Order: sequence, then C-alpha cells, then structure tokens
Amino acid sequence: AVSATGHYNIVKQLLDKNANVNAQGGFYSNALQAVLGIGHNRIVKRLLDKDADGAAVNAKGGEYGTALQAASRKNYYRLLLDKGADVNTKGGFYASALQAASRGYGQTTVKLLLKRGADVNTQGGKYSNALQAVSERGNNEIVTLLLGKSADVNAQGGKYSNAFLAASVNSYYSTFVLLQAALEKARQDPYTAK
Repeated sequence: AVSATGHYNIVKQLLDKNANVNAQGGFYSNALQAVLGIGHNRIVKRLLDKDADGAAVNAKGGEYGTALQAASRKNYYRLLLDKGADVNTKGGFYASALQAASRGYGQTTVKLLLKRGADVNTQGGKYSNALQAVSERGNNEIVTLLLGKSADVNAQGGKYSNAFLAASVNSYYSTFVLLQAALEKARQDPYTAK
C-alpha cells in the first residue's frame, strides 16, 4: 500500500529491511502493480532491483491482472519486458497488455509489444481483443498496425461484440472503412488475411 502512495523513503526503508517485494494480495495484487498504476519511477526501479527472480514482474492478480498491464497506464513496457515480463500473460480488466496498450497508448508502445511477440488475437477482458479496444477510440494508425499483424476483424465478444460496432459507436467512419477493407481482403484471399 505504501508503494501506491509514492512515498519513496518509506518504500526504501521497507526494502532495506528485506520486505517481501513479491508478497501477493489486495486490490493491486503486489507492490509493483500498485506503483506501476500510478507511476513513480524511483520506486518502480527500486522494486525491480529487489525482484531478482522476476516473480513480481509476472505475478497475476489485482485490478490490472499483470504488471505489464499496470504499466500500460504509465508506459513502463520496455523496462518490464527487459526484466522478463511475459508479453502474452492473460488476466485483468483488459486481458492482455496489447489490449490495454491499444486502448490508451500510442503506436510506439503497440509496436514494441508486437515486436516482442504479443498475440494480436488474444481474447478476453472488457473489449475482448485489441482491435475492438482501439476501434472504439478511432486510432487508425494502431488499427492499421493490428490489421497488418492479421488481427481477426470478425472476432466476437466484449463490450461491443466486434470491432465494427466499436468503431460505429463513436462514428469513426474512417476506422469502419479500414475494418471493412480488411474484411473484403479476407473474403478474397482467406489464406493471407483473417
């Protein structure tokens, strides 16, 4: 809980007294997820230094599901991935780091996750998949990135049932057109597109 408040000196004292950085439980599941959710660079780095075996980096549970999804809120992706975070761990509100990043962060973050092997068609969470999450926001650059990695335009589930409805809700016509073009391509050549 102290991690979530951002009191670096208190966190430092606790860690110096060998507090268990991997302790599980509560709203955030662990100290790392708590601090990633609000973003305190010094505390994040300190916790990662103490997480020698990477247990906190890949722990599941809490509001965010994983540290990588918590990082989605403050863009600590590269730091966590370099520490061994599993890019495809499922769970939490968005079900995957890619869905969380597609929902609220830019092209650079999504590209990083895709480069590190994020599954573009992971299902689950509020929007069911990354394509639906980004379609509701009308971010055509990320829609294009996901479609370029064979995101399934027809995937069902989540808040809007599919990416088309997600784009339609906020009248993102240009996003709807991108999705429609991908669907047409899939119909013409089902072996190279989904």
